[in-house]
This record gives sequence, C-alpha cells and structure tokens, in this order.
Amino acid sequence: MPGKTLNAPAPVGPASPAIRTLPRHLLYSIFARIGGSGLDTDAFETLRASYRAGFLGKAIAYDNRQKEIPASLIRSLRWHPVRLISFLERPYYYGAKKKYLDWIAARHLATGRYDLFHSWSGDCLRSLRVAKERRIPSIVEIPTWHRDGRKARVSRPDTSQSASSVSALQKWKAGLLLDRKRFIEEYRLADLLVVLSETAADTFRAQGFPEEKLFYLPRGADVERFKPGQRPAKFRAIFTGALIKRKGIHHLLEAWHRLNLPEAELWLVGSVHDEAKPFLEQFWRDNIRVVGFVPDPENYLSQSTVHIFPSQWEGSAKVTYEAAACGLPQITTREAGDLVRDGVEGIIVQPGDVDAIAAAIEHLHTHPEIVDQMGSAARRRVVENFTWDHFRTRLLGAYELAMQIQGTPIS
Repeated sequence: MPGKTLNAPAPVGPASPAIRTLPRHLLYSIFARIGGSGLDTDAFETLRASYRAGFLGKAIAYDNRQKEIPASLIRSLRWHPVRLISFLERPYYYGAKKKYLDWIAARHLATGRYDLFHSWSGDCLRSLRVAKERRIPSIVEIPTWHRDGRKARVSRPDTSQSASSVSALQKWKAGLLLDRKRFIEEYRLADLLVVLSETAADTFRAQGFPEEKLFYLPRGADVERFKPGQRPAKFRAIFTGALIKRKGIHHLLEAWHRLNLPEAELWLVGSVHDEAKPFLEQFWRDNIRVVGFVPDPENYLSQSTVHIFPSQWEGSAKVTYEAAACGLPQITTREAGDLVRDGVEGIIVQPGDVDAIAAAIEHLHTHPEIVDQMGSAARRRVVENFTWDHFRTRLLGAYELAMQIQGTPIS
C-alpha cells in the first residue's frame, strides 16, 4: 500500500506539516500531450499539482489539450522541426523527437530559472546532465520497468560495429535511436526515480538500486467520471487497452475460445493492432464484439460485469483503476500494477497462463455473488486510496523529498 512501501507519503489527510520544502519553479518535460487520454492524463494531473501549489515554472510537451493551466506555462512542440524527417522508420523518428524534447528542456534548465526538474526515462539525458552541473534536484519517472527488466545485473561486451563497416547515413540514423546506455545513465543521474508499482520497483532492486532512490507513485482515477452503472443481464467481460500481445490479448482470446460460455459476451475496447489480428481470426467466437478505440471507455466499463486485463508488462495500468472505479472485479496480473488484491478486488493470474485465465472467468461467471462483493470492494479501494487527489498529494511528497536531496544524486 502507498505509505507502507518504499518512501511514499501517507494518503490524503486534512492535516499538513506547517512547513513544506517545495520548489519555487518546476520544469517538467514529457514526450506526450497535456490533457487527453493515457499518458496525457498523467501529464495533466502532474501539472495540476504544481500549478495549484503555485510553483509550476514551465512544462514542455508535444501539445496542450486542456484549459485549466494557462498556455503561457506550457511550451508546446506541436510544430517542431523534427517533422522534416518524419519519413524515417518509426524508431528513428521517435528517437529524434525525444532527443529534440530533451534539447529544449536542457536549454531551459541552463537559464537558471528552475530549482526542480521532472521528466520521464528516455526523454531527458542531456537535461539531467545540465541539472547535475547546476545542482538542480531531478526526478525521473519510469513508465514501466528498469530497462533490463527483472534480470540480475550483468556486464555486457561492446558489440558495436567498427567505424569502417558503417556508412555515414547508418551512423546518423543510429544516433537517433534510444539505446540502452541512455536509459542506464538517466537512472544514475536522477536524484529520485519514480516507480509505479512494486513489480517495477523490484526490477530496480535487482540492479542494486537503494530503496532511498525509489519513490512509489501509483496512478489515479476520476471517480466521478468512472463510476458503477447497471450490471447487464448477460455476463459481459470487457478488455480495455490497445489490442497487443504485451497486454495479453492473445491469451485472453484463447481462454475465451476454450470456455464457450452460455449467455456471455466479450467486449474488446481499444485500438486493434496488426499483431492481434491473427489471434482474433484463430480464436473468434460470435459472442465477441470488437469495439475499437473510444474516447469514452467509462460508458463501456459501466455496462460490464468483469474486466479482464492479463498484461505481461506494465508500470501501473490506468485501465485497472478505471475499471475498479466502475465497480468491476478484475482478472489481471501482478505485472499490471498493485491495485487489485487477489481474492479481494479480483483474481490475480500469472502472465501467459491461459488455463488460469479461463478458470477465473468461469469462476466469476458461475458466482454472481462474488462478482458483487469484489466489485464493491474495487470501487471502495479506488475511492479511499487511488483518486487523482491521492496521486497529487503523493507527488508533492516526491517533490519535497527531491528538494531535500539538493541535487546530490544517490548512486
């Protein structure tokens, strides 16, 4: 639970310390937009915390889609010069855009106007170097896990090609990519690493990172937007998120195909990626509905019975918070985050365990009273622990801790 693992602050409460060590001018950069869905929501709620507390200096992002925070405080890179190389393959263009964001943020930091820097892994190597030189405390948020996952720390040989065997064009394109060394150096330079779940924290512990460098910051949900609706007469399972293998869609489809449940249907809400199409064809049943991407997932979650999200690799999946806020029990994995407790708000399965997914679906299908109990517990857990108010309060705790470090990285 937050406040009991790593060094996260206590949950939201009426009492606050008389003196808080908060920054005067925060610089925030992110390879996303401010306002919208997914990571764009995280960015907006993060900026809300500093804006409402009166210390947001500037945010740098690739667009601004909200109205609460003045546009003068957000530098949008929507019309950026990197568009000139948008014809390149995605990894190169993606890397170039991140490095351009980093270059802009580093220039802002070099002005000396900011006393705290907050960014995301992969977005900020040059900026972190400037922050270290100027002793500006820095926070790097990790969207998923350590770059090396759960593997133990190992030494790696240099496998780079000789200069004579690589053309100038290949060298230039290779320089646009985000290599492993970039992420590893960012981890080292940052004063504080924000991790989104205990599983994510474990991947850093496995690499020898001390507890005091890790700050646990789970996500949140808008409990007014996402709330329980009328349960359908028919058992309706729902998956929300991009239909990709990383999120376990192929395992869910296989489990659903095996069961052939009476009076049941499966809704798939999210963009359908090419890698999912063969599995949709292989495991198709007529009781599957492919909804696709929607801007209002709450309207589909609130009409469902159970949420299934057997992800193999996440930081802390926001869809699990949203489904819980809608009062849905969940069949999910520990790799998807910490919100669901096994047997309380849902059923935890191992990633890739099709038998376990199928058994969990069948169990909830035949026990509507358990669905009701778990659904009520899920809604209560979000309301009491995981609203965006909770998130912003915990985030301010991270900022306080970083300011106390005073720009001296913990190695």
